[in-house]
Amino acid sequence: MTSLLLKSVVESDERSDLRQFVRILQLGEKRYLLRNEILAAFDEYCREQNKPTTATAQSRLGKLIFFTQEIIVDNESLCWIIRPRIAQQEVYRLLEDLTIVPMSVPELLDLRDRFVNRYHPNEGDVFEIDVQPFYDYSPTIRDSKNIGKGVAFLNRYLSSKLFQDPRQWQQNLFNFLQVHRYNGYQLLINERIRSPQHLSEQVKQAIIHLGDRPAAEPYNEFRFDLQTLGFEPGWGNTAARVRDTLEILDQLLDSPDHQVLEAFVSRIPMIFRIALISPHGWFGQEGVLGRPDTGGQVVYILDQVKSLEKQIREDLELAGLDVLDVHPKIIVLTRLIPNAEGTLCNQRLEKIYGTTDAWILRVPFREFNPAVTQNWISRFEIWPYLETFAIDAERELRAEFGHVPDLIIGNYSDGNLVAFLLARRLKVTQCNIAHALEKSKYLFSNLYWQDLEDKYHFSLQFTADLIAMNAANFIISSTYQEIVGTPDSIGQYESYQSFTMPDLYHVVNGIELFSPKFNVVPPGVNEQVYFPYYQQGDRLEGDRQRLEELLFTLDDPQQVYGHLSHPEKRPLFSMARLDRIKNLTGLAEAFGRSKALQEHCNLILVAGKLRTEESSDREEISEIEKLYQIIHQYDLHDKIRWLGVRLPKADSGEVYRIIADHQGVFVQPALFEAFGLTILEAMITGLPTFGTRFGGPLEIIQDGINGFYINPTHLEEMADTIVAFLERCDRDPNYWHSISKAGIERVYSTYTWKIHCTRLLSLAKIYGFWNFSSQENREDMMRYMESLFYLLYKPRAQALLAEHMNR
Repeated sequence: MTSLLLKSVVESDERSDLRQFVRILQLGEKRYLLRNEILAAFDEYCREQNKPTTATAQSRLGKLIFFTQEIIVDNESLCWIIRPRIAQQEVYRLLEDLTIVPMSVPELLDLRDRFVNRYHPNEGDVFEIDVQPFYDYSPTIRDSKNIGKGVAFLNRYLSSKLFQDPRQWQQNLFNFLQVHRYNGYQLLINERIRSPQHLSEQVKQAIIHLGDRPAAEPYNEFRFDLQTLGFEPGWGNTAARVRDTLEILDQLLDSPDHQVLEAFVSRIPMIFRIALISPHGWFGQEGVLGRPDTGGQVVYILDQVKSLEKQIREDLELAGLDVLDVHPKIIVLTRLIPNAEGTLCNQRLEKIYGTTDAWILRVPFREFNPAVTQNWISRFEIWPYLETFAIDAERELRAEFGHVPDLIIGNYSDGNLVAFLLARRLKVTQCNIAHALEKSKYLFSNLYWQDLEDKYHFSLQFTADLIAMNAANFIISSTYQEIVGTPDSIGQYESYQSFTMPDLYHVVNGIELFSPKFNVVPPGVNEQVYFPYYQQGDRLEGDRQRLEELLFTLDDPQQVYGHLSHPEKRPLFSMARLDRIKNLTGLAEAFGRSKALQEHCNLILVAGKLRTEESSDREEISEIEKLYQIIHQYDLHDKIRWLGVRLPKADSGEVYRIIADHQGVFVQPALFEAFGLTILEAMITGLPTFGTRFGGPLEIIQDGINGFYINPTHLEEMADTIVAFLERCDRDPNYWHSISKAGIERVYSTYTWKIHCTRLLSLAKIYGFWNFSSQENREDMMRYMESLFYLLYKPRAQALLAEHMNR
């Protein structure tokens, strides 16, 4: 099918404009243009032709340019890659005479290989990965607006199919209720209920029996009466709760409805033991934040664990399972690092603070080469150890749980791969959480993977991603655009839809974006640590004084670089690790270039380290050197405070509040941010927040209402946006407070851990129900993923292991 956008231009009076623009591209130096470069080239063309940009943008050609994602200049023709809608891509070759020829995905991938001189047609075809056939017989969402609402769609779709056969539906539900046990105790129904019809009769009898009992009567008072009718613990903790649950079941048996089904399944006690997988990096509660490969992910998981345990305990209490002394247990599985550098990462078990029965379980990598495996191993290099780690971890998890987990949650690429291996062996529901996918962070990382392989080993990482995301029962993303981007940018998962790894493989269809496995469930904020600055009764005066001094006045060259000649100015604050993506150096340069920003503010950065010799990470070392260079270049020594410290979580919450006391602002200038947990932390404490427009902050912040978007690639524009806010604050002192208040309200209404965990547990139960009840057989998909693991992933992992053996 010929693109309507291209065709409308070619067949209109704008044909000559298109020809001229094509000619300019062909004469230019760039042979591979991305969207921003295409837009810039078109703006330049409009200026040269004296065409008004606004009017031209509304033209047919302007609309075509807006939806164009990439252009590859190939001899006399152009490959035109158009994204007319979210999650959809069209590819055409535009010939010299403006003839439009559709291109297939394999042809596009061949062209990209040729672009990097990696196309070898005489040597045979390259291996193609195509998962689409495995999704052809599964339900898929039609409207892209509903991507990320997978469980609602799945529930409606499968319910409608199953409800068409009442006999089969009732048998499935009866079978499902029979299987639930905990440590040998039968839950929900016992052998006295013999059939689906008998279940329906007994439910009605139980409702009648409970009708005369006081609503608040404890379950234990009538437990044995219900047991005689065939009902075991799990229905509720009071007469009212049990009756309500049974009435939902009664309605489900007699007149099933997908919403009633979701309400019922969400009440079933199914989740008692959870394993969260995070093998790489330094995973601990002290002395690890700010080290390579940790930071946000550790904070996320620890906060999630505490809230999950609390939520499961509430659910089990509501289900009446305290009569069986049922308690949840959660384990965070990570690697044990023998040379722990003063941390507890060499300790096998570590209790998680603030929990009753949640633990960090550390399993060591096998000692293939102790010079490597005794030490921390970068997330880019751990791939050879994950299969044996999963085998060893299975034994350890079984021992600690005394059972298999009910749910396995992978984190990041390595954790998701281990989750796949464990879930496959244990036959357990697998949930994936990616936080961030490296493929989106590094431009052309797949196209030039061979040049980057020694440093990043993307061939292993991207293969692991493909395996894990297709094998998962369900995937949680923090935002919609993490899956499919925005109208003008590609999502992280979308980037796996089709791509080439030249000389290795072509991905023709790498993931089904319209699959109901995708669900948007944003994380929350730890409200014990991060709370509004005006809650003075919850703040500790000693902490405030100590941190105020650290931020503004402490003269300690071991911890702080720079001083403030005018400490009364508003603080412009940011806190992140010094790496390229976090872009603290970009913020510093924007500050250095803007005299107006310097007039209004001092810049305060909490950035982990001050000296290159303190780091072993090449990217961090480069950013440290760059930050010093910027400070010297723009003479910022008396306008900046660079704190080379790793703040404990409690201190970081108070630091945000101190900046708010001074009516400062928080800036998150990342070049890309998958979600933006620091944005939530800053907003809930009351700091007006400026967040990058690339990534998750677009869904957290409502621009101009409870925060502001910035473009970190345009430094002057970023500075001007902040200055405009500060100038308005000078004119209207209430403006700072109005944005502060709106930010606090935004977080409390949408981004709490209770909301997150309630939704996560509901998803796990509903997917668990449909995995049990559905006739869909995923075995063919799982076998294909195993093939990719053993034929693609494992040989490359073994090759990397051989390198490690020689170190």
